[in-house]
Amino acid sequence: MTTISSSYDPVPELAHGNNYLTHTRGVLSWLFTLDHKRIGVMYLVGILGSFFLGGVFAVLVRTELLFQGEQVLTDDQYNQMFTLHGAVMTFLVIIPGIPAALGNFVLPIMLGAKDVAFPRLNLASFYLWTLGAIFFLAVLASGGLDTGWTFYTPYSIETNTAVIGATAGAFILGFSSILTGMNFIVSIHQLRPPGMTWFKMPLFLWALYATAIIQVLATPVLAITLLLLIAERTFQVGIFDPKLGGDPVLYQHFFWFYSHPAVYIMILPAMGVISELVSVFSRKHIFGYRFIAYSSIAIALFGFLVWGHHMFTSGQSNMMNMIFSALTFSVSIPSAIKVFNWLATMYKGSISLATPMCYALIFIFLFGIGGLTGLFLTTLATDIQLHDTYFVVAHFHYVMMGGTMIAFFGALHYWWPKMTGRMYSEMWGRLAAFLVFVGFNTTFFPQFVAGSQGMPRRYADYKEMYAGYHFVSSIGSYIMAVAFVIMACYLLHSLFRGRKAPANPWGANTLEWHCSSPPPHQNFDEQPAVGDCYDYSGLEYDTATDSYVPKSRTAVTT
Repeated sequence: MTTISSSYDPVPELAHGNNYLTHTRGVLSWLFTLDHKRIGVMYLVGILGSFFLGGVFAVLVRTELLFQGEQVLTDDQYNQMFTLHGAVMTFLVIIPGIPAALGNFVLPIMLGAKDVAFPRLNLASFYLWTLGAIFFLAVLASGGLDTGWTFYTPYSIETNTAVIGATAGAFILGFSSILTGMNFIVSIHQLRPPGMTWFKMPLFLWALYATAIIQVLATPVLAITLLLLIAERTFQVGIFDPKLGGDPVLYQHFFWFYSHPAVYIMILPAMGVISELVSVFSRKHIFGYRFIAYSSIAIALFGFLVWGHHMFTSGQSNMMNMIFSALTFSVSIPSAIKVFNWLATMYKGSISLATPMCYALIFIFLFGIGGLTGLFLTTLATDIQLHDTYFVVAHFHYVMMGGTMIAFFGALHYWWPKMTGRMYSEMWGRLAAFLVFVGFNTTFFPQFVAGSQGMPRRYADYKEMYAGYHFVSSIGSYIMAVAFVIMACYLLHSLFRGRKAPANPWGANTLEWHCSSPPPHQNFDEQPAVGDCYDYSGLEYDTATDSYVPKSRTAVTT
């Protein structure tokens, strides 16, 4: 039998309590911190709280649709619930989820840096996010919102609900997104350590970089659009309202010029996470590194050119429809490159079905369905029938929930030991992942069939022919709710009763796993050495510390 012992302590900082969680104490030390790790944790708490709120709205919507007729919500309340569900999940959860919370925590450590380039700007972006969230809570308390999360005119001009409060909140959240994107771009350009060239960066950093480009370039368009909407409601200017000489289709062009790139703000960081998880838990070098890196930039660029596919039925010219359709098909190429490279990485790999890898496999399956069903909506002949049906609802959720949020949960479980210094229960983690997978498909797959048969979205009631689909879909939402409750329980339990996390429990080789868990306040005592972050041949499992350590620091005894 061969055992491996270590002559060094991989987590010396923990012995002295010198980590970012214990470096200073008190509420004010968190509220005014410039430490990117604490800011990331505060983002995470806020985003998970918003996810809970958006999830409650979703369960209320599915409960109303469990049977025909009125169940728990009036028609007006139903409109407000699906609007707030969409707005909260999009603006407060999915867009900032991976970049703002997890990206803020790990990006500087992945670079071997002490912090982001602009720590004060980073704290300001968090408080802007908090202020935007307060606006949405105020909307909830002041009578709700019933326009749909897109705020489409002219209805958003005519309704008596709190449109100005919601759009002001989205406007503020946009500035938070812009500041985060600027910080990430400068950090990646300026703080890379010696030896970390562009093509030695982790693919998660490539994904965050491509995302930041979209955030900086596209978000101002949304901000201007929402300001124009506020001005129209307040001063009756006549920009989008046809009664005042405005054009409601102009609003759609402005809104989707941001909101389709925003889809890639959501999905690109998720793809970066999956690149890390697939390589680490397959114990193989990532296949086609450069192709995956370039495909992230390609997706970001293509994302600015395809907004018109949301408007095939808006009356735009046939030529424009054909151009937008062709461009949308082209987006599938860099996305498919990533998927095939992940599958090639797993081929003949030593796959470990740890909880983060379970979420990575779920992501590939669900995102594959979401991407392939998008082809039906890109094709003009089929989109006309499927537009504004439950087919669109299912497709959107397979991409956003089945893609972005599943990757978010995979990333949360992957970096949880690094962030908290505690390990969670793998048994409960796998169970929750299984229930999420079953519940998600039970919820949204029947909606493809209902939508293809003509069930329109955003209706509080439906015909008998759709009753079975809605019943199954609602049961699936309850299964997902149970899965998320289980997840919350074992993660919270790990904070108090979980075993201490080693420095490198997964055997990863990016720089954040070269420091202790949780990381020291300054991340590293000295500049870490940069190598191939997807080469695992230099690591071996150390039974003494229950961690992976460099071979050069182990003594092998037989």
